[in-house]
Amino acid sequence: MLQNIGDTLKGQRWLAILLLGLLILVFALWGAYGIVDLSFGTPSYGLKVNGEEVPATQLQNAWQEQQSKYQQQLKTDIPAAMRAKLQDQLIEQFVRETLVRQRATERGFRVDDQAVAAAYQRETAFQVGGKFDPMAAKGMLAQVGMTPEKYETQLRNSLQVGQLEQSLQIGDFMTQAEIARAFALENEQREVRYALLPLAGFAAALKVDDARVKAWYDAHAEEYLTPESVRLQYAELRLDTIAAALKVDPADLNAWYQQNQSRYVEAEKRRARHILITIGGAKDAAVEAAALAQAQQVLKEARAGGDFAALAKKYSQDPGSARDGGDLGWALRGAYVTAFSDKLFGMKVGEISEPVKTQFGYHIIKLDEVQAERAKTLSDARSQIEGDYRRERASDVFGDRQERLQQKLESTVGADLAALAQEFGLTLGEVPVYTRSGGGALGNNADLTSLVFSDTMLKDQRLGGPVALADDRMVIAKVLEHHKPQARPLASVRADVEAAVRKEDGTRAARAAAESAVKELIAGGSLDEVAKRLKATVTPAAFLGRGDPQPPAQIRDAAFAVAAPAAGKPAYEAIAMDQGGAAILAVLSVKPGATGANTASDQQLVASFNQHHREAEFAAYLAEMQRLAKVKKNLAIFN
Repeated sequence: MLQNIGDTLKGQRWLAILLLGLLILVFALWGAYGIVDLSFGTPSYGLKVNGEEVPATQLQNAWQEQQSKYQQQLKTDIPAAMRAKLQDQLIEQFVRETLVRQRATERGFRVDDQAVAAAYQRETAFQVGGKFDPMAAKGMLAQVGMTPEKYETQLRNSLQVGQLEQSLQIGDFMTQAEIARAFALENEQREVRYALLPLAGFAAALKVDDARVKAWYDAHAEEYLTPESVRLQYAELRLDTIAAALKVDPADLNAWYQQNQSRYVEAEKRRARHILITIGGAKDAAVEAAALAQAQQVLKEARAGGDFAALAKKYSQDPGSARDGGDLGWALRGAYVTAFSDKLFGMKVGEISEPVKTQFGYHIIKLDEVQAERAKTLSDARSQIEGDYRRERASDVFGDRQERLQQKLESTVGADLAALAQEFGLTLGEVPVYTRSGGGALGNNADLTSLVFSDTMLKDQRLGGPVALADDRMVIAKVLEHHKPQARPLASVRADVEAAVRKEDGTRAARAAAESAVKELIAGGSLDEVAKRLKATVTPAAFLGRGDPQPPAQIRDAAFAVAAPAAGKPAYEAIAMDQGGAAILAVLSVKPGATGANTASDQQLVASFNQHHREAEFAAYLAEMQRLAKVKKNLAIFN
């Protein structure tokens, strides 16, 4: 059972998001509120929205989860400026969730127990074999620290807010004029030319002195920190270790084999030869008739006593088997296309079939041998059967130990890792340097990393886990030492600093050259001549769509961001490229978009337009709620 849960959990990363709440509204709205009080005291709440409190622990747990995710992406500690911004965004998210739930309640929307239960049971992550399994649901929720009751509460809130959103969208649609305008923008094409000014041409001549290096290093100190790390001791439980240690009683093994004998049945196999006359995928009746006539002639020779293998070498157009006399080897029924397989598995040994048509052509089949279905005996496949028996028994032991270990950790304060390892048959190990990118034999596991760098393990110095590293592997861990990020000496990162300086200064110089060129072009200069002087190659004029993959994304995006050219004069733009260097962009003309030839594609676009329109309307509705809301934020909870 626990392995089934693990299989499903791998593809259900959304469960971690539940720690932030089921309702996630994706709007880039960070507007001000009617009343905002940045509290500097130490109240127990983390946030108060229109008088309703959000507990500090709820926000802290959510931040811990978010922090781990971002640090996994950054592969280092989060810079202070970004950290403050992310914490503020997290609070804003909770504000929005609380506001829409409050409004849904005010408007009288309710969700009964039956609707919650139905939605709960429809969740595929909680199903085993296509059916809801309460134990699977409980186990998966437990892995993200959530009880079924808490999940049901959040699910109820989500359904309630969904009713509010649906009520606001009733009757919301785009007019034909709005749809036409959307098509004109979405399918718009712009005729462009551009020239790239590579970084190397500007960075090579730069002189980077010690003062410039030191200034950059000081200004970007957070980029040159050692990663936060711990010295981690762990105790591991592995399924294969349990399986190898099990004592196998011959009587038990035999009884298990008898119960599972159907698992060791070899299906019927057949060995055949064939001669293929292809029709080349043609739908020409004359071509197909000629192929069938040839197949009938070959069949006549075979049934007249001709050597089938020799005939296959002479006539078969199957390059894979013709040289072997048409031999296809031993195969199960499912190895062939249906028509071929049905004919082959209905024949008698030595029989030669009438031509059988498949998508490959016409086949003449000869059945050489049949190996009937048979069950493997225990003596035939003892190694395989014993291995399966061990794994199944070990799986039960694995699940039982994991559950008992979880209970032990929850009920015992100050548990000793070595003692637990001995009690539950775990293997002790240590990772000298474990970072937010993982480390050592434990690899990179997001759940383990989140736990290792949590306050529970770092500040409270408690054991963490158990955490499933795979279906057949789990660990508990203890932090022995914690090393916060430290500044790397300038000497050790000087090459990286100089490269960064050259990129910034070189890009600045390239951008300045591009801007100067744009001024010249606006005054009537020639793009080809300007580019030649700058030793850059200009692309030929071409129309681009918004999703065109050919040009660099920055060029394409800029082409649709600049104002359209007026009075036949190109619009020019100087662009600093993200990878370094710069570009000169010329937008020559604009071709408005329209509906396309593909009706189905256009219908999908209209549906997308309407969806964006509804989202924008709801975003505006939410923005107004935010503007009028009374919000108190306790940012001290993150310190």
